[in-house]
Amino acid sequence: MNFASDNVAGASPRVMEALVAANAGSQRAYGADEHTARVEARLKEIFERDLSVFLVATGTAANALALATLCPPWGAVLCHAEAHVAEDECGAPEFFTGGAKLVGFPGRLGKLTAEEIAAHLAAPTGRPPHQVIPSALSLTQASEAGTVYTLDEIATLADIARRHGLGVHMDGARFANALVRLGVSPADMTWRAGVDVLSFGATKNGCLAAEAVIVFDRDKAAHMAQRRKRGGHLLSKGRLLGAQLDAYLADGHWLDLAARANAAADRLAAGLARLGCRIALPVEANEIFVFLPQAMDEELRAAGALYHPWVTSSLPEGVAAGEGEVLVRLVTAFDTAEAAVDRFLAIAGGQAAA
Repeated sequence: MNFASDNVAGASPRVMEALVAANAGSQRAYGADEHTARVEARLKEIFERDLSVFLVATGTAANALALATLCPPWGAVLCHAEAHVAEDECGAPEFFTGGAKLVGFPGRLGKLTAEEIAAHLAAPTGRPPHQVIPSALSLTQASEAGTVYTLDEIATLADIARRHGLGVHMDGARFANALVRLGVSPADMTWRAGVDVLSFGATKNGCLAAEAVIVFDRDKAAHMAQRRKRGGHLLSKGRLLGAQLDAYLADGHWLDLAARANAAADRLAAGLARLGCRIALPVEANEIFVFLPQAMDEELRAAGALYHPWVTSSLPEGVAAGEGEVLVRLVTAFDTAEAAVDRFLAIAGGQAAA
């Protein structure tokens, strides 16, 4: 009953088999291998356009390198105050951009709003050259609150950014979960809506350690190869990244994995709601934020359930923990078994009936 994170899952058997197979023999180094070439071709097909792809091993590397392509050292990245780039990357975006400033906004439900971004960009900027210049907008899809931007929301925010000269980055650590939930095409959720650079996540959804920085405009990818190398994120045995993503993308495997994780989240959320627990935020991907009675929380933990208590400013207006309640985050993964969900609910149900 480990619902602490989707990072606790291993790799999907199909991805692991591909990785082991790629280990045999020898291939060209530094991403010049056949696996990486197939990944690049698959991504062009999936996103329905020409693009540039740079494979890395971690989401933090993908985000930091992506933002560095859009934002100069004297620039500012506009993002949600609770975005992963702002709270959980140890200053990597600031470091890789050479000192850019991250400016966080407290949007409800974990999402930026067009109104707050437009107001910020329309406000006087002070006395040049004493202030940083807004240079990039970063959207997290799905958000850290487990919510998903609609296509209209992405397009509206991207249009505001573009009118003010900002590039648009999407942190897609849970990109597949959001895509499956919306039921739209990868192209529609990214470049057609105005996204310039995507951090395409796979590690949380069935890869061992593999992400991709996807740049939709090749001109914006100038010197990205050097940036990745200089940052220490160019693997000499790049085929071991390529093999993972090759298997991940083949035959829609990545979408099937995300659908499983989302279905497990739906099952768990519905069960908790039937027990009278209050779901704090909409369940739109594979994360559940729920208020548990303290006694239920203690019983679950005593039975070995793993998950995190949570503090967030993204709750809907007027929603807060009541007396004797604790807000927790539960995360499902592609390999979350129905039996684990049902056992969790059975323990919670026993306490609810007590």
